[in-house]
Amino acid sequence: MSRLLPLLRSRTARSLRPGPAAAAPRPPSWCCCGRGLLALAAPGGPRALGTHPKKEPMEALNTAQGARDFIYSLHSTERSCLLKELHRFESIAIAQEKLEAAPPTPGQLRYVFIHNAIPFIGFGFLDNAIMIVAGTHIELSIGIILGISTMAAAALGNLVSDLAGLGLAGYVEALASRLGLSIPDLTPKQVDMWQTRVSTHLGKAVGVTIGCILGMFPLIFFGGSEEDEKLEKKNQLS
Repeated sequence: MSRLLPLLRSRTARSLRPGPAAAAPRPPSWCCCGRGLLALAAPGGPRALGTHPKKEPMEALNTAQGARDFIYSLHSTERSCLLKELHRFESIAIAQEKLEAAPPTPGQLRYVFIHNAIPFIGFGFLDNAIMIVAGTHIELSIGIILGISTMAAAALGNLVSDLAGLGLAGYVEALASRLGLSIPDLTPKQVDMWQTRVSTHLGKAVGVTIGCILGMFPLIFFGGSEEDEKLEKKNQLS
């Protein structure tokens, strides 16, 4: 989810790995989509957790400090799996270093786009749907008693959405993987090409946008009655 994703620790934006054409095995499920690296993909790197001074910029993954921050956030089994896959990926990249790699075809770029968009549709959908439902109920219950504003209720609904996202992200990833979309068949050089990166980011952006729009469906069930109910409860309290 747009706000859910940066909170997810151990996985992130789908990392493309070489497919069968590069003679590399499929990467483990944890590195296919969704969690820890999404925070790293955000501007400025991962979100500060109180270990950096206010004015000190966060390190990206292309620095030693940023790499250490990411490594320390992983479980021991995730570190072992990541190390193994990095060795395999780099060995293939070195073997193909002197070979001229053709840019990805339009078909491959479309596949990369879809491969990245599908899980983010789920994240955006859950983020918006849970936030709307939770925020509305908070406004009509706790909000009436405490007299909080609509924006405060929306902020609390967003809190509930983010907390729910911590547990639901794994299920979204599992559901996306069951759709049968395998890792894009790209060589290491093609993975690093600008065309692939543009397709990847566009897929994530479009996926989140579609998911958030679909996640607005609870508004169908919350018509004008909630305002009447809110006013009625206020009158009862007064």
